[in-house]
Amino acid sequence: MKKINVLISTFFGYGYLTKMPGTVASLVTTIFIYIAYEYLGYTDLKFSIIFFFIIFFYSFYAVKDSESEFVNKDPRQIVIDEVLGQSMPLILLLYLNQTNQISIQIEIYYIISFFVFRFFDIFKPIPVSYFDKNFKNYFGIIMDDIIAGFYTMLVIYLISLKF
Repeated sequence: MKKINVLISTFFGYGYLTKMPGTVASLVTTIFIYIAYEYLGYTDLKFSIIFFFIIFFYSFYAVKDSESEFVNKDPRQIVIDEVLGQSMPLILLLYLNQTNQISIQIEIYYIISFFVFRFFDIFKPIPVSYFDKNFKNYFGIIMDDIIAGFYTMLVIYLISLKF
């Protein structure tokens, strides 16, 4: 079971990349969800939300189980947190698109979502930094990216109101 948890925690090995594994995991997530929603037609909002929460709750177990495989308290190899955080504004995009609240080209929203999420994940404004600094365990690993994802959702929503 530990091997499966490490596989999930590293997002099927993307976490082992030597250069920017979190950024790559966020980018792959953005591209994957874009293709799923915009080209393959997987636009069931309820399924997306349920799937997100299944992965979210399972990730706590997977990351906790995987932590011992790595040297650091917040190993850079664990990138499922970036996948979760990046997924949040993309699920919001699905909702905004279905409710006709998107007024500029959808691809622009995906690009903005990626860059805004990376900004919040890297610079860690409060309370992102609170979780990053005060919970040096599986909870902090996941929750700082969830808060960054929430901030990104707010930015995307505000952009949808403006345009």
